[in-house]
Amino acid sequence: MPSHPTPTSRRLPDQLRQGEIWLEYFCIASLFFAALILFLVNLGNLPLLDPNEGIVAQVAQEIYQGMGTSLNSIFPTLWGRPYWEQPPLVHNLIAIAYKIAGVNEFATRLPGALLASISVILIYQIGREIFIARLPALFSALVYLTCLPIVRLGRLAMLDGPLLCFELLAVWGILRSRRDLRWSLVAGIGFGLMSLTKGIVSLQILVIVLVFLFWDTPRLLTSIYLWTGLALGVAPGVAWYVCQWFHYPELKTAIDFVNLIFGQISLTKSELKQLQPIGYYLIVGLQYVIPWLIVILAGLKSASRNLQWSWGKLLTVWTGVYLVLSFLLINQNYWSFIPLYPALALAAGKKLDLIRNLPSYIVYPRTWSYGFALMAVLAAFAGLHWGIRDYVDFYLPFICGSLAITFAATAIVLTQQEQQFIPLLFWGLFISILILVISPHWLWEQKITEPIKPIAEMLKKHTPPQTIVYTSMLEPRPSLNFYSDRQIIPQNPAQLKQYWQQNSTAYLLLKPDIIKRLNLPQEAVIKDDEFKSLTWKLVTKLP
Repeated sequence: MPSHPTPTSRRLPDQLRQGEIWLEYFCIASLFFAALILFLVNLGNLPLLDPNEGIVAQVAQEIYQGMGTSLNSIFPTLWGRPYWEQPPLVHNLIAIAYKIAGVNEFATRLPGALLASISVILIYQIGREIFIARLPALFSALVYLTCLPIVRLGRLAMLDGPLLCFELLAVWGILRSRRDLRWSLVAGIGFGLMSLTKGIVSLQILVIVLVFLFWDTPRLLTSIYLWTGLALGVAPGVAWYVCQWFHYPELKTAIDFVNLIFGQISLTKSELKQLQPIGYYLIVGLQYVIPWLIVILAGLKSASRNLQWSWGKLLTVWTGVYLVLSFLLINQNYWSFIPLYPALALAAGKKLDLIRNLPSYIVYPRTWSYGFALMAVLAAFAGLHWGIRDYVDFYLPFICGSLAITFAATAIVLTQQEQQFIPLLFWGLFISILILVISPHWLWEQKITEPIKPIAEMLKKHTPPQTIVYTSMLEPRPSLNFYSDRQIIPQNPAQLKQYWQQNSTAYLLLKPDIIKRLNLPQEAVIKDDEFKSLTWKLVTKLP
């Protein structure tokens, strides 16, 4: 007699599906919680970093101050002058944070940190689309989260964290639109948000996804729904650029419009000369992924050998086309390594999954064991160096010690053919980066520059509001402008001397040797016991 399914047997598939859904939610929630820890801990305890954070904060503050009374949210300004270097989406988000939490470092960095946290979830979703299985997607998200540049740049009030989030949203939308064309609108929104953050990157990523679709799913390129969704999503970004074109008479030619998209129209010749060649940014970008560099290179090699699969095509196109555009088609002044990190993390995550599923008789790559052993030795020596050099500051030796233990344990477990090297490496890097962000060393650049806040307090106390102060500093310090609410303009000694002689009212920020060199009267130097320890002195000339 034929057997009939019992109520219990009918419930089993539903229970399995329900368990799978809850496991998926748990993975997403855990990744987001871990990301919030790394991106939000100690976020506002250090001053803004020059030059980018200071500029972004000043533009956002002018938008905040003009809310309800001006169109600064659409036509941003920097000290009252049109600001064309970057579209104002991120600056508007920071202005909203100022309105909610006040003008401070935490509010300045909060929007970018939250968007960077969301990007961890998005890269996991992309992994689920191209790998199908959960583990390679989870590994990819964890590699991405434990990349030092992702954490550092995501915590800063810069464009990189939001840009990565919008880039991943666009790629995820494109991948989902292969099964459901309604997702092309999500992809378009991602491209629109990118164009309102950094126009040139949105064009590069658009070329990448079109090449991928041409190779993987060419039928989509003939779909009116795909192009309609992309057009609707991109429309707000295009509208902003058109508004700038018609609003400012200074933008007269097509070249001006192209430069506006590329974000170069406000750069001076001296600023362009300071930009480094593409090779410099490539080396800098690679050195920060050294813990994962061996795995990333192996993952890219695996992708090139699996071009019959969508994931192999996507990773090959993402890295190859982006590098080709950067080296050949796009001026080196626009180049950034950051948009490649998601592709590299996906390649590393897939490779870790492939290694995990190797048969027991296949030996794990020896180069991995040697590489992690070498990194353990270097981290140990670095910890000893910092421990001997600065025994009062225990953070650096502790960070290096954590890294040394992580790399050494990973190398040992690798030689023993144990799969546990993967969670061990993830956990060790997470703890090491967490110690770094708790410490004041996550902004290590500020250790080599003089603190800005005391100088800003001196200027606020001894100069009228909105005063222009000239200084002998070699480079602009936008964060000093932001904290003091005054423009601080660098000049050479000859220009400072001429300004002093030709004006009845003058405010100069100088070091004692420059004061002596310019032969300025000592009675003009502001003497305030509160600021006597500062190496910079304020010199005033009043009518």
